[in-house]
Amino acid sequence: MINRNFYRISALIIIFTMVFTLCPCARTKNDALSFSPEEQSYIASHKEPIKVGYVQDRVPVSFKNDKGEFAGISRYIFDHLSKTTGLKFDYVPLPAGEVTYDYLLGEGFDLVTSVEYNKENQNARGILISDPYLSSRNVVVAKNNIDFRYDAALSVAISTGSQTIRKVLGASYPNFELIDYDSIADCFDAVNMGKADLMIQNQYVAEYWFSKPKYEKLQVIPVLGLDDQLCFSAVVDFKGMNGPSQEDGRTLIDILNKAIANMTEDEVGTYTIQGIMENQYKLTISDFFYRYRYVAIALSVALIIILVLAALLLRQRIRYAESKADAKAKGEFLSTMSHEIRTPLNGLIGLNYLMSQRLDDKEQLAKYLQQSTTAANYLLSLVNDILDTSKLQAEKLELILRPTELDHVLDTVSSLVGNAMAEKNISFNISSELTYPCVMADETRIQQVLLNLLDNGRKFTPEGGSIDLAIRQELTEDNNVLNTVTVSDTGRGMSEEFQKHIFDVFSQELDTVSKGNQGTGLGLFICRSLALLMGGDLTVSSLKNKGSKFTFTFKAAAAEPTSDTEEEQTAAAKNHPNILVAEDNELNGEILMELLHDEGFDASLAENGKKAVEIFASSKPYTYEIILMDLLMPEMDGFEATKAIRAMDRPDARTVRIFACTANSFSEDRDKALESGMNDFISKPVNITDLIDKLSK
Repeated sequence: MINRNFYRISALIIIFTMVFTLCPCARTKNDALSFSPEEQSYIASHKEPIKVGYVQDRVPVSFKNDKGEFAGISRYIFDHLSKTTGLKFDYVPLPAGEVTYDYLLGEGFDLVTSVEYNKENQNARGILISDPYLSSRNVVVAKNNIDFRYDAALSVAISTGSQTIRKVLGASYPNFELIDYDSIADCFDAVNMGKADLMIQNQYVAEYWFSKPKYEKLQVIPVLGLDDQLCFSAVVDFKGMNGPSQEDGRTLIDILNKAIANMTEDEVGTYTIQGIMENQYKLTISDFFYRYRYVAIALSVALIIILVLAALLLRQRIRYAESKADAKAKGEFLSTMSHEIRTPLNGLIGLNYLMSQRLDDKEQLAKYLQQSTTAANYLLSLVNDILDTSKLQAEKLELILRPTELDHVLDTVSSLVGNAMAEKNISFNISSELTYPCVMADETRIQQVLLNLLDNGRKFTPEGGSIDLAIRQELTEDNNVLNTVTVSDTGRGMSEEFQKHIFDVFSQELDTVSKGNQGTGLGLFICRSLALLMGGDLTVSSLKNKGSKFTFTFKAAAAEPTSDTEEEQTAAAKNHPNILVAEDNELNGEILMELLHDEGFDASLAENGKKAVEIFASSKPYTYEIILMDLLMPEMDGFEATKAIRAMDRPDARTVRIFACTANSFSEDRDKALESGMNDFISKPVNITDLIDKLSK
């Protein structure tokens, strides 16, 4: 065995020192070629190019280059033969793998190049072969650590077209296991990855592939008595298939043999060196990375460490920035809320003082009461907005889906905003195209979105303007109803920049605030969050001084209406059940009792949960039909009191209706109340109209 580097250095020397004893003529000079009459007639009659098939992957002997052309040592020799014989050639690449006789004949090939010289089996393969035009050594390619012996049981990778090597190895080395691969590259990969122990290959071809860095662990082992002799093969018709005749094939081979014999050793050596030098292996980017893979790994590790450190540093900076931003946001939130809460509180305090000074002036008192109610309602809406925002950001707000008649929603909205629109002389119009008038939806939340959009439009629309609300429906692919509501106004509009942030928390355009259109900046954030929760969206389009258009979409399943009949509603209005009120706040208790008595209800007050249980237990069955139960009370809270009542051994313990009446309005409070045995949930501050309606029904 010899070292691969040494073998590379000696390759060119071998070319010049090799004696081409395989050719019958001494290659010392170019003699004038003399062709027989038959040969001259063949050359004269073949004006069209002779179709030559060549092997694509035996670089640098025979291959297809980047331009798709025949190249290599064989091409230089063919060009010489064409020049000396006058024949023209058309070069066509042969497919990978074994090329059969039927394929060559069927595709109309006249000649095949780079065929291994084997005079014995030429007729069996359907070809006539020329004298060798190039001779080199075959070498063994194997891993550096292989224990190579000719009598060993080794696996040998063979490219499918190497029939001569197959026969020689089969006859001389019976212990070798021959494994077929489609190409030379596949053979090299098989040996490199250990799928085969070795391969036999032309020394020029082996030297080309050894330039690839990934084969650096392979070595070359010379093989005595196994030269690689390349020749041309004429394709002739041995089976009567109307192909080239044997006579034409022999004439072509005779012409080529004379031209081969006429080449000198210097010419063959020049063509060989030229083919090798011009077609050396070109390193690819992957080769470069493989050759310097250890450096690349070290750099990659260093880069990963740097990136990790940079990521940690960036994370710390982001946390620091977020903490500052969070502190700033909290400060802005507290500042905004302080302003929004103090303003109506200041009004309420002032109004209470004025009312105490004018107790005898009923007309003035009525005016002050109306103003205080407005301020109180604003405070309530502010608290609700804060709670809604908190629940939406924590993803804890849940929709309460019930059959909802959209016509009723529109009527309610119209009645609530109608007076405010009229006071400002704004034309307000509603149009609807309802194919599905009743849907499963959260009526309260839909109404909340619509009222917020309409109130915004009213604020920013000048007197004499107009606001239009339109709703249309369409059925989606999943059989849901897509409801599209548009609210358009002729107001002052907004800038493009502000439209990008209009749905952010606390978002307000500065010039609107300066004109007295104050607000918390929570409404539109809540509206869009609710729209997304309903499977839709809320978008806006606006032009300065041209008005704005909000588009609110939500999805809902179609439903059947379940509203009470007029007779049922009348009967319910006359039903005034006896009520037990459990409330620990004295003022709230007194107010609630007064309201109930004014509406004609019989009501009793218990100052805590324990007292409520005692009153219910000492009463006759069915004395109380409804219990309004506060949740947070001393001695016994509302949850424990409800469980105690439900556990009593009396006929009305399971049937008395218990309503949670509390300021805790989160979904988990509602769930806990229902789990403890309560029937419904009423949030504080209590909406008197809704409470009376619920109690009557």
